[in-house]
This record gives sequence, C-alpha cells and structure tokens, in this order.
Amino acid sequence: MASQRGVPISKLCPKFLHTNSTSHTWPFSAIAELVDNAYDPDVNAKQFWIDKTQIKEKDCLIFMDNGNGLDYENMHKMLSFGYSDKRVINGKHPIGLYGNGFKSGSMRLGKDAIVFSKSQDGDTMQVGMLSQSYLAHIEADEIIVPIISFQCVPHSQYILL
Repeated sequence: MASQRGVPISKLCPKFLHTNSTSHTWPFSAIAELVDNAYDPDVNAKQFWIDKTQIKEKDCLIFMDNGNGLDYENMHKMLSFGYSDKRVINGKHPIGLYGNGFKSGSMRLGKDAIVFSKSQDGDTMQVGMLSQSYLAHIEADEIIVPIISFQCVPHSQYILL
C-alpha cells in the first residue's frame, strides 16, 4: 500500500520541509507552483486569488481558487510526499506530476501552510496544516500533518453540545 500513497508523512525528518523548499531559488517560482496546482484538470479552477493580510503582526499570503475542492482522502494525498495521481482529463494535461509542488512552494514562501477545502459534493470540509513552526514547537523527529474533517451543517440547523 505504501507504493500507492508515496512516502508516509511521518517517516521524514522535519528539516526536509526546509530542504525541499530550496528547489525554488525565487519566490515567484513557488507562487507559480501554487497557481499551477489550481489549474490542473482534476482541480479545474476558473478563478484564482492571491491576497496578503496580517495575523498577529505577521504577514500572511492567502491563495484561493474556486476549483473542485478536496475530500479527506485527497487532502491526505496532497499533503503526503511523493504522491500524485494526476492524469489527462478531457484532453487537458496536468502540470504537476510528482506530488511535490504544494509542499516545496508553500514552504519556500513561509514556515506554515493551512489548507481549507470543501469537498466537491459540499458535504464535508477539511483543514490540513503543514507547519515547520508546529513541528519545531513539539520537537517532532518526524513530519506530522494534522488534518481535521467535519460535516457541513446548513445554517438553519443548530447543534447543541
């Protein structure tokens, strides 16, 4: 099963995230990786936005598209290392082939990436975190990528806990 999923997330040293990011010598090539991902045929985004904001006095870049979204399994695959199942769809060829662009691009631009996505069917939402800061804080010796999945609830419903 490991050959189908690529290198397990937890078997790599956290320093790999920084080392991997150095494949981009220029920040704009890292941005291009993230833009390219949105236009791959499996994502099929029609629009892409980049914004800059500050959170707790730190500059943050926001990359957002209106593509197909990710369910839990695809979020896990996207945040794993070396996994790619990109293929030609309706004659449109994917740009990324090796399953490394998001990781190398996002870690070139910053130490932390949080991915928010809604599944294509709209039933679930996922939050994944690839974070050098978190791994350093917990003194991890393996890469750990938290992913949370939750059910979407219509606004007219209330859940009491």
